[in-house]
Amino acid sequence: MNEVDIVRSKIYEIRGQKVMLDRDLAAMYGVETRALNQAVKRNAERFPEDFMFQLTAEEWENLKSQFVTSSWGGARKMPYAFTELGVAMLSSVLTSKIAVQVNMGIMRAFVSVRQALSQPKPSELAQLQSEVRELKEYVNDILTDQNDINEETRMQLEMINESLAELQAEKRLLLSAPRRRVGFNTATTE
Repeated sequence: MNEVDIVRSKIYEIRGQKVMLDRDLAAMYGVETRALNQAVKRNAERFPEDFMFQLTAEEWENLKSQFVTSSWGGARKMPYAFTELGVAMLSSVLTSKIAVQVNMGIMRAFVSVRQALSQPKPSELAQLQSEVRELKEYVNDILTDQNDINEETRMQLEMINESLAELQAEKRLLLSAPRRRVGFNTATTE
């Protein structure tokens, strides 16, 4: 695995942003996580929310659950996540030669991730276009079938309406005709 691939494996998506965690950055820079976070806190004005944010407990649990084996240990505080802009700003806070070299590698990894996301491979693009064509054909077939069903259903509904109209006409005829009275007849015939 080359340097860019190693860094790419440490880039996560949290809150819809590509980020790196403070502990991964500290390991790459060869410093303790505590020291990295202290340097950031001393320069807090350089790290607004779109550069760095602290994970919530739920985000941290979700991130840890993505790994089969956890090597995170017991964190006392929720880790900080640094966006690409935050990582770039770290280079102004951590000025050692190692930090500068590591920072260049990290920036290259962010660029390669961005390029990979923005430019799908030609084979993937052709496959997606093929799948979209197949879906369009399938939807058109279903809509055609539905229209056929609707025509048949319309004819059946017309027949039902005609039958109901005939029954109502018959009922009117029956109601208008004189009816024989029902019940006990008190008139006696002698």
